[in-house]
Amino acid sequence: MRIDVLTLFPEMFAPLEHSMMKLAREREILGFHLHNFREYAVNKHGHVDDYPYGGGAGMLLRVEPIVQALEQIENYSHARVILTDPAGEPFNQAKAQAWSKEDHLIFICGHYEGFDHRIRDYITDEVSMGDYVLTNGEIPTMAMIDATVRLIPEAIGNHQSIQEESHQSSLLEYPQYTRPANFRGKEVPEVLLSGHHQRIEAWRRQEALRRTYLNRPDLLETAKLTEEEKKWLESLSAH
Repeated sequence: MRIDVLTLFPEMFAPLEHSMMKLAREREILGFHLHNFREYAVNKHGHVDDYPYGGGAGMLLRVEPIVQALEQIENYSHARVILTDPAGEPFNQAKAQAWSKEDHLIFICGHYEGFDHRIRDYITDEVSMGDYVLTNGEIPTMAMIDATVRLIPEAIGNHQSIQEESHQSSLLEYPQYTRPANFRGKEVPEVLLSGHHQRIEAWRRQEALRRTYLNRPDLLETAKLTEEEKKWLESLSAH
């Protein structure tokens, strides 16, 4: 996969030089490229923004620098071009799964009060990290890239761990424990020490359901549940 990012602050992407992203690049699973679209500023002062027509607070990013930077990327017209914006569709695990199968992703990071609306003629996706506003688009872009790249086969050594994570099956992940078995009187559940794999799997499934019901009941609307699990959740809600 190739990922290009159009940004005013390429230095903010230093965290992606480490950990999983670094390994993915070293293994040549990922090509990662940063483009500062201030290099395509509209004047010698480096301006990439201007006042909005019709008045209003703040400044808008102009369309020319972004489009010119975009057009310098090889085969950009065949890529998935993602605009990070609070007005976009919410980012979720399903999007990360879909994007992880793409050959080429391009992210455009916002700043100021937003973009000249005409930039949307050049994108395929407009995506938000959630119902809140951040100072710029670099932080959500890094989060989206991380969530996507880790789903690429071979990007993470233990692929089974991905399948068992929260949101992969519309459920939150079950509680997990490691040594010591007893910490200040708080003990690891006995079933996890039993060595009985069938009982352990049943316990994990039930605890994932319980955790989802308590913390994110909205996810249960899309979860695939057996009739027995539905009855168990009904009994849980009755208490």
